[in-house]
Amino acid sequence: MKSLRPITYTLLMIGGINWLLVVLGWDIAMWLGGADSMLVKVIYVLVGISALLELYWDKME
Repeated sequence: MKSLRPITYTLLMIGGINWLLVVLGWDIAMWLGGADSMLVKVIYVLVGISALLELYWDKME
């Protein structure tokens, strides 16, 4: 399970940078096909799951 940690960390970084860009007025979700795009929803779900896994792993250490 620890082999997923670099992937979850990378997804969290991408999610954090995305939120920074949203605040600055650049919405990457629109570039990927719009806010209702299935691809965008999958990416957001993966970022959310990554955050939960990182929280879990931090509690376990």
